[in-house]
Amino acid sequence: MPFVVYLDETGDHSLELVDKDFPLFGLVLLICDQTTYVQNIVPTMCQIKMDYFGHEAVVIHSRDIRKAQGEFGFLTNPENRPAFYDRINQLMSESDYHLIATVIRKQLHKDRYGMWAENPYDLALKFAMERLLPLLEDAGQDRANIVAEARGKREDDELRLSFLRIVNDGTEYISAERFKQIQFQLHFKSKSMNIVGTQMADLAAYPIARYVLDPNRPNPAYDIIKDKFYRGRGWVRGLKIFP
Repeated sequence: MPFVVYLDETGDHSLELVDKDFPLFGLVLLICDQTTYVQNIVPTMCQIKMDYFGHEAVVIHSRDIRKAQGEFGFLTNPENRPAFYDRINQLMSESDYHLIATVIRKQLHKDRYGMWAENPYDLALKFAMERLLPLLEDAGQDRANIVAEARGKREDDELRLSFLRIVNDGTEYISAERFKQIQFQLHFKSKSMNIVGTQMADLAAYPIARYVLDPNRPNPAYDIIKDKFYRGRGWVRGLKIFP
C-alpha cells in the first residue's frame, strides 16, 4: 500500500532571534502505510479521545499537554496524568510507523557559517527529504503524499518553493533524476482539520528537540520513540542533527 507522510515542526526557524533556552529548529516526518494508518492508528487515537473527552474533535497538541491547558486542564491534577500519558505512550510505542527528524542548532549554525548560513527550515527540509527518498525507494514506493500543517499563505508558499526546488533540482547528495522517480504531492491542511498523523508528528517533535538540547537529561517520551527512527543503508539515519 502507498505511504503517507505527516510533517510537523518545533521551534522558530528564524535566525534573527535565537531563544537561548530553545536555540533549535526541528522538522519531523512521520511515515506509515495507509492501511495501517486507517485501520489501526486513527481508531486508536480516536478511542483515546472518546475515553477522555467524550468526542473526537479534540486536537492533541504536545504543548497543551505539557502546560495542562485548554482541553487538557484535567492534567493539572497529578493523579490524572499517569493513565493519560500511558495511553499516549502506548499509541506512540506500539503503532507501526517510521520517523525522520532533522534538528538545526541555530546558534551553532550562525556561528559556523555566518552570512552564508542557510534558512533553518530550508536546511531541515533538505536533510529530511534526503532521508525520505531512500526510505520510499527501499519500500518500493513510486508516490508519496506529504501532509503539512498550514501556517499562513506566505509561510506555506515559502515551504512549497523550497520543496519544489529539492524534488525538481535535487541536492548535493541526491540527484534530481532520483527524486523524479517518485511522484511527490505536498498538501497544506489546517490544524482544525484534526489530522491524526500531524498530531503524532507533533507528539514526537518536542521530545526529539529536548534530546538534542541535553542527551543526558531523562526523557521518557524520547525513549519511547527512538526506535522508530528510520535506519537506511550506509550513512542514512532517521535523526539528523546539524551542525
